[in-house]
Amino acid sequence: MPAKDRFLPRLFWLTLAAALLMVLWRGMPAIEAWISGEPSATPRTVTARGDLAADEQSTIELFEKSRASVVYITTRAQVMDVWTRNVFSVPRGTGSGFIWDNAGHVITNLHVIEGASEATVKLADGRSFKAALVGASPAHDIAVLKIGVSFKRPPPVPVGTSGDLKVGQKVFAIGNPFGLDWTLTTGIVSALDRSLGGDNGNIIEHLIQTDAAINPGNSGGPLLDSAGRLIGISTAIYSPSGASAGIGFAVPVDTVNRVVPQLIRGGKYIRPALGIEVDEGLNQRLTQLLGIEGVVILRVPPGSAAEAAGLKGATLTRDGGIVPGDTIIEVDGKPVDSVGKLLARLDDYQVGDVVKLTILREGEKRELPVTLQPGV
Repeated sequence: MPAKDRFLPRLFWLTLAAALLMVLWRGMPAIEAWISGEPSATPRTVTARGDLAADEQSTIELFEKSRASVVYITTRAQVMDVWTRNVFSVPRGTGSGFIWDNAGHVITNLHVIEGASEATVKLADGRSFKAALVGASPAHDIAVLKIGVSFKRPPPVPVGTSGDLKVGQKVFAIGNPFGLDWTLTTGIVSALDRSLGGDNGNIIEHLIQTDAAINPGNSGGPLLDSAGRLIGISTAIYSPSGASAGIGFAVPVDTVNRVVPQLIRGGKYIRPALGIEVDEGLNQRLTQLLGIEGVVILRVPPGSAAEAAGLKGATLTRDGGIVPGDTIIEVDGKPVDSVGKLLARLDDYQVGDVVKLTILREGEKRELPVTLQPGV
């Protein structure tokens, strides 16, 4: 038989086999469904879940009770067109806050509204109000706003304490990270009594460190304990990338509860003071030259609490040198090594309280009681 006659039948059967395989492959799902007797596209039966776990139920309840007390803050700033001289209002940023009392006071961080020409507070029910600035404390990064809510006032956040917090206890942060409103994150108290320096040179003491996710936009929002009580204000994060890295900080509620009433009454916070003149930059140079750690008193003004206590300032020599007088090294047994640390230590007290200073005078330690006076 010629080769051509043998090739044509083989080609026919190969083509037929390929076609049958294609038909079988395409029809396999239908054949499989026919064999199994099951429908091809119907929803599966939902498996009953059962009750939520106890910790889930408590977290849900906490969020639902606290949500109405948290607010979303948006700010705007005025800019001028250099060509037309027209002034425009442009968005500046967002942040969080919470209701402090029934009078409409809202607490947030100062850096949330700093540099803004106007701020708008949005409630959880969707209503928005223009806010007025009542007062602020740069030393604590706290600001108080006020909104006029005439009806359906949101409830204030219940206030707890921060002095009895324990490392490891659960915390809950509610805020508006990256503009994602009313977001709940959870974590624990990672550490206590942290210190953080701000851009203005102030040192905020007693900060709560937490691993609850705190991102830009959470600032000013409440940090709550498992009972739904306020224990701090989410204020800062440590992150090279600018996003949460598991290290967040909150201003403790004991500080908030001391500062906010003064801001509401008078618009500013009056720090307790010794009545001495000091300078951070000069103090660093002097303590390095003297080989000591502390705060060198530069001057004791007449009539001050420091003069009444017998503190002595530095004196200037004829050739422009400085002869140190007293150097403060402790406040009630707690060491101080900078002006910022001294101010933060004094901030734990009130005007009229008596503190015991440990000083160095001519190389000897002495202890002097000082009654704190109002600062400037």
